[in-house]
Amino acid sequence: MSRSPLLLLLLFAATAAAAAVPRYREAPHFTNSAAAQCPPPLPPSDADAACSPHAAVHVAMTLDASYLRGTMAAVLSVLRHASCPESIFFHFIASSSPSAAAAAGELRATVRASFPSLAFRVYPFADEARVAGLISTSIRGALDRPLNYARSYLASTLPTCVRRVVYLDSDVVLTDDIAALAATPLPETTAVAAPEYCGANFTAYFTPGFWASPALSSAFAGRKACYFNTGVMVLDLARWRRAGYTAQIEEWMELQKRVRIYELGSLPPFLLVFAGRIASVDHRWNQHGLGGDNYRGLCRGLHAGAVSLLHWSGKGKPWDRLDAGRPCPLDAVWAKYDLLRPAAGIESS
Repeated sequence: MSRSPLLLLLLFAATAAAAAVPRYREAPHFTNSAAAQCPPPLPPSDADAACSPHAAVHVAMTLDASYLRGTMAAVLSVLRHASCPESIFFHFIASSSPSAAAAAGELRATVRASFPSLAFRVYPFADEARVAGLISTSIRGALDRPLNYARSYLASTLPTCVRRVVYLDSDVVLTDDIAALAATPLPETTAVAAPEYCGANFTAYFTPGFWASPALSSAFAGRKACYFNTGVMVLDLARWRRAGYTAQIEEWMELQKRVRIYELGSLPPFLLVFAGRIASVDHRWNQHGLGGDNYRGLCRGLHAGAVSLLHWSGKGKPWDRLDAGRPCPLDAVWAKYDLLRPAAGIESS
């Protein structure tokens, strides 16, 4: 039977995408608390378990081949330090573009092979094409991928039964119980909680033209607007839906297409909507910037204070530096959770 050139091209793309996913080792199974102290384990093969009353913590992350190694390490770190890992449900958002969708099944199979008992579901990013049309180029090409904007669409992607979710970037590892982060109080109508950094130069996240325009800069009037990193957030999705925050973020992105008001990817629209309107989280939950700046990716150390989560935000990723033989000192912490390399001391309990 002859096949059309288009079909052959799609088959080749699917085969190439699958071959590009490396083989990860199986993670240990963690039972970190006595069974009586935790809800019943979630069934790993049931996607509807997301709506189970036993799903104590919901975690949302993106899933793609480029950052899969980081995602796998992050998941392992969450399970290793959770008091009740069997009651955590993971929501993975994957690209829905034709070129990436072919690899979605392989990515799902890779996660399942390394975490046989993990309760999770993979969602296609249904708004990807729309987002691609809204994105303006930023200072680093990696920031312009539509999947970077998936965090703004969790309220329409995840089931409505999921009210509260912890969003994590793929370049983090936790050293503490995620249940403590998930339980962050969100007062009144507040929909977002994250560590704030009011000592940062907030004006640097927007162009001089933005600040020179009273019509634009007045967006922050009456708000104590501080920088916060969107790679670690606690979100109340029910409140998000009621307030229509996704539409508000998109309005700023549409304006950016007409008038350049910022330079840095998906962060500024989030700041425009939420800065000064979030619940603050202790800084130990986002020791960020470990990837260096967005140009050179130089080594950086920890901020002062306790550490519950390390975040390699910035250009330099620990897996790239380890593979190149030029790791930064803190990359050794990430390496303990790397499922692509031989086991390095992470044991089941």
